[in-house]
Amino acid sequence: MSGGDLNLRCAWALVDELVRAGVHHACLSPGSRSTPLALAIARHPEVEVHTYLDERASGFTALGLAKTRQRAVAIVCTSGTAAAELLPAVVEASQARVPLAILTADRPPRLRGTGANQTIDQAGLYGRFVRASLEPPVPASDEDEPGWASAGRDAIVAMTSLPIGPVHVNCPFDEPLTPGSVDLPSPGPRRERPPGPKPWEDRVTPEDVDRVAHAISGRRGVIVAGSRTWEDNGRVGHLAERLGWPMLAEPLSGLRRPGAALSAGQALLGARDWLDAHRPEVALQVGATPTARATQALVASAELIVVDVHNLDPDPEHHASVRVDAQPDDLVGAVLGRRVEPAPFGWLTEWEVADERARAALDRVLDGEPQPSGVGIARDLAAAIPAGGILLAGNSLPVRDLDLTMTPRDDLRVLGNRGASGIDGLVSTAIGAAASRRGSTYALLGDLAFVYDLGALGWAARHDPPGLTIVVVDNRGGRVFSDLPQRDLPEFEDLFLMPHEADLEALTLATGADHVSVRQASGLAVAVREPATGIRVVVVPVDPEHDRSVRARIEEAVAQAVDTLP
Repeated sequence: MSGGDLNLRCAWALVDELVRAGVHHACLSPGSRSTPLALAIARHPEVEVHTYLDERASGFTALGLAKTRQRAVAIVCTSGTAAAELLPAVVEASQARVPLAILTADRPPRLRGTGANQTIDQAGLYGRFVRASLEPPVPASDEDEPGWASAGRDAIVAMTSLPIGPVHVNCPFDEPLTPGSVDLPSPGPRRERPPGPKPWEDRVTPEDVDRVAHAISGRRGVIVAGSRTWEDNGRVGHLAERLGWPMLAEPLSGLRRPGAALSAGQALLGARDWLDAHRPEVALQVGATPTARATQALVASAELIVVDVHNLDPDPEHHASVRVDAQPDDLVGAVLGRRVEPAPFGWLTEWEVADERARAALDRVLDGEPQPSGVGIARDLAAAIPAGGILLAGNSLPVRDLDLTMTPRDDLRVLGNRGASGIDGLVSTAIGAAASRRGSTYALLGDLAFVYDLGALGWAARHDPPGLTIVVVDNRGGRVFSDLPQRDLPEFEDLFLMPHEADLEALTLATGADHVSVRQASGLAVAVREPATGIRVVVVPVDPEHDRSVRARIEEAVAQAVDTLP
């Protein structure tokens, strides 16, 4: 068997093990050294291949696919700096607990440190951001195939064990890289998950259930739901109903649903006088640490119970008096089987009445604004997306605006890159979410995040584009810093705000994507009403000072509406 045939057979053994465990999508960037891997995934009948010009975009696209499908996705690239380009996506996957199989082609180990072309030391390249770093042997005979298959099995186990996350398989190949007419084995039988229990099963102890049940029984409390990676089956909402507690659910929690979560919880927390009179004794936090500072302050002021098994640290400031490392629905399900007393009479009613008034006050301010604002765009986009749709919320202001204004829905899935919370790769992540074909896909991004990842848009818009609508809030720079202490520095504009003079409409046209400009607040719902067939970019110019004025008026209106309540 020729060297090229051996390379392909070994690459096939690795890929087939991944496929048997449920990896059915792979993102690929071009390269010579990665030829055996590229052919293995392309020739496997159960793999859908997504090709991207640059590795950074490929990595974040795989991230979006994996988050949306809730299955591991493979990434294939060539050697050298190509592998280094994947680091930002690997970091986000690691922090957000997303399984990715990073397959980097490499030169044989004998060439490391010699100055050989396109050769760096790739072993351990991603450090502690991967759950395992594996390297099968350089294919030299058919006796090496089992080692490559073993690397595939080890990768699956590492990806799906706690903490879930990415795995790096560094794949060294010697030349020749192209095979002859080698026969490949038939795909192995499908194995949807490794043998044994899921890594988070059997983690709820009777002692944990007792501690939580005792801490919440008969007390005035709130449930706070942060971004999550677990599958919700409604138990958290049932517990809130049983206790008579309000629930503050971030859009990324998947729990902001009608009748279960507050509609204007973030706005209500800004009404300081009302909140001072209604501070909870205890807060039950499920999922990641809250995004909004107001919610962070709320949980810090109460006796805090944190329940989560996946997030990096849902209690970074160590406020929790009770910490349970378990799947929230499993723990909550066990608590529902115990006798717990509800909150004192009237506790939930007071929150619900105030929430209704806060929602009405917020909507009155936004409905009276003909000029677009960031908060208005977030509210209107979340409401306009068709049932069953997907919305990727960008970091900085978009995810916070969505938390402030989104009306509860039970037919919209909200995603975000909140592991490391960077603005890099957000366009690519949205493209990956759309490529999953799990629903009409939309993204809400700031202008800097859009410009940062513009190259991904240029490639995807011209190569089998998925149905994706990107709404860009064009407020001329990083306006999130305007609400931070850096705004008082004399170097604020040059070093933090980063005002750009880019014509986003012209840039969009250059990529080949469809373009719509919206200059009236009422025009957004019309622009996004129909799902895109390719990639559509909706640019909404926003005056930053007007935007800040709208936020201030919402805060004032909500405070006036609820402070008169008894």
